[in-house]
Amino acid sequence: MLGHDAALLQRYHRTADESVRDELVERFLPLARALALRYRASSESVDDLIQVASLGLVKALQRFDPDRGSSFQAYAVPTILGELKRHFRDRVMPLHLPRGIKERALGLGRTAESLTAELDRSPTLPEIAARAQVTEDEAVEALQAVEASRTVSLDVPAVGEDGDAPSTGETVGGVDPRLETIDTQLDVRDALAVLDDRERSCVRLRFAEDMTQEEIAARLGVSQVHVSRILRRALEKLRTEVVSQDLENAA
Repeated sequence: MLGHDAALLQRYHRTADESVRDELVERFLPLARALALRYRASSESVDDLIQVASLGLVKALQRFDPDRGSSFQAYAVPTILGELKRHFRDRVMPLHLPRGIKERALGLGRTAESLTAELDRSPTLPEIAARAQVTEDEAVEALQAVEASRTVSLDVPAVGEDGDAPSTGETVGGVDPRLETIDTQLDVRDALAVLDDRERSCVRLRFAEDMTQEEIAARLGVSQVHVSRILRRALEKLRTEVVSQDLENAA
């Protein structure tokens, strides 16, 4: 619940209690995970991405000042994204080529420029190889090695040099619409804690999996009437919990 989160954030800001920090990390881990999954199309493993995002979450908790009046989520999102982008920037290191291949590639480049001027057209690979006195296979190996060693920073614009263009890093992932529901998910999770196991199962099957009461009864091995009673009791508990949360936040 939001009121409880605010109290925990205040307490951690005052005491730096590690147990409070751990509780806050657990509560806001869905936010970090959702941000990490924006980059799941990259070559990094999802587990590594979530670990990096979790580190960003811890840094956000350590730096957040609840007395400034802003919400923690608004502060945490850019902090976590910054940690993810630093991770990619640090991991994307230029590949080091053997000295011989690098020198051969540089020589081929100079040869290609010279032949272009002489022939008034782009030279073919056999022409370049013959002038440089290397085999075609050696020329291809050197040129491909240089091309494979080129890396692009995730912070540069993805297209052209327009400062308003999105960065390469921003195009790796997409905006996860579930981010907008993080607060609601946290509230629902806290509210469900007042239910017993059977009540939580019925609520999940009915509202998350969209099963009918008859299907739930068959799944749980009870009568449909019994399922109806469980749901009625669970919803009454949830209404009471929501009212309690509202009163606490208002206070």
